[in-house]
Amino acid sequence: MNFPEKFKLLDKEAGNPSPEVVPISVSVSVSVSWTETSDTVSRRFEFHPDGQLSVKVLNDSRQVIHKISESLVNTFLPSGFPYSVNEGYLRYTQFRALQHFSSSALSVLSTQSLLYAAGLRPTPAQATAASWILKDGMQHVGKLMCSKLGARMDSEPKRWRIFADMLYDFGTGLEVLSPLCPQLFLEMAGLGNFSKGMAMVAARATRLAIYSSFAKEGNLSDLYAKGEAISTVFNVLGLGAGIQLVSTVCSSMQGKMVVGSFLSLIHVYSTCEEMRTAPINTLNPQRTAMIIEDFIKTGKVSSPADLRNREDLVYPRRLIKEAGNVKVGRDLHKAMKPSRLIKVKEIFPDEKFVLSFENRWTDMVLEQNASGEDALRGWLVAGYANQEVEKLEDAYEKMNVMMPELVSQLKAKGWHTDRFLDGTGSRYGF
Repeated sequence: MNFPEKFKLLDKEAGNPSPEVVPISVSVSVSVSWTETSDTVSRRFEFHPDGQLSVKVLNDSRQVIHKISESLVNTFLPSGFPYSVNEGYLRYTQFRALQHFSSSALSVLSTQSLLYAAGLRPTPAQATAASWILKDGMQHVGKLMCSKLGARMDSEPKRWRIFADMLYDFGTGLEVLSPLCPQLFLEMAGLGNFSKGMAMVAARATRLAIYSSFAKEGNLSDLYAKGEAISTVFNVLGLGAGIQLVSTVCSSMQGKMVVGSFLSLIHVYSTCEEMRTAPINTLNPQRTAMIIEDFIKTGKVSSPADLRNREDLVYPRRLIKEAGNVKVGRDLHKAMKPSRLIKVKEIFPDEKFVLSFENRWTDMVLEQNASGEDALRGWLVAGYANQEVEKLEDAYEKMNVMMPELVSQLKAKGWHTDRFLDGTGSRYGF
């Protein structure tokens, strides 16, 4: 008996001659229950009159190891995994765990070194406390400085996430080395905390973009919660490993320098591998150039998962010849002369971009309210003009013919074309 039939049967037993007289959601005053049984687990589901659903395990003959593994999956992975997330999430999670483990172990080494360096200072306790407060204050300064770079982080979240961990390890490295020059404790610890403050802002600001790339069913909050659970567990494990290290191989400064360098390498490598797995589907200069390159060469559009391994995480602003050598975001007055601007606007007066071919590259400047599709149109014109050495007018006509097919393929592959994230690139308005 299926679920609607159960409702009808119970509705008749309750004295209602027809389920159409009163809506079921109002008339049902009894509980509806059923049992589902698999090979090893039997569960009883029950709908209460107040609309609540309860589940009770009647029989579970699974081995203990299977029960534990299911509990761990429910704790650390999103509901519905692996079908509720995009491909690559498990690898991202593995390297995220390694990243937090190495970072926490490294933080123990740096904290011990700071305490040791502070204790070596031949100053009263009050002065040492004041220096410690000033050191922590530098972290807040670093956070304020980095907060101005939010637009760049939107455009290149992967690059900034890696840069954040490099900044964090630089700051931690200064703290580890601080006992070598205790007379410079405030300077080294302050600069280290300044770097770590910038790193914290960059890491948190880019986190949402990374998680969003994996959210497949609107389950962003679930992804975030499970990610924080993994971070917490491996941070604790890393702290334990760090405590063990400082009492053994890292009891000397030489040991700290060797182990600290090794942990830093693991930390940054793990972050790079994390970013390789993230299939970000928003348009920025690098991803747009690669999309146009593929479309001009093959007539096909790559998916976010296809492009993620080809992205340059270190130098994302490199020019791609097959995509027109486009450089986006320069000031309009630097990109072209007024006479050139008038001529370009005459060729395509209704477009929200202008192009200049006067340099070794192609300058593209977008209008203030230009969308991702506007950027694609300009990029495609530049690609055709450069690739086939056509007149600008011919390239523009070809773009108008091919643009519907490009947009159709982009949407089918899951790309967001409603906005273009060019970081701090300048835009114009008439």
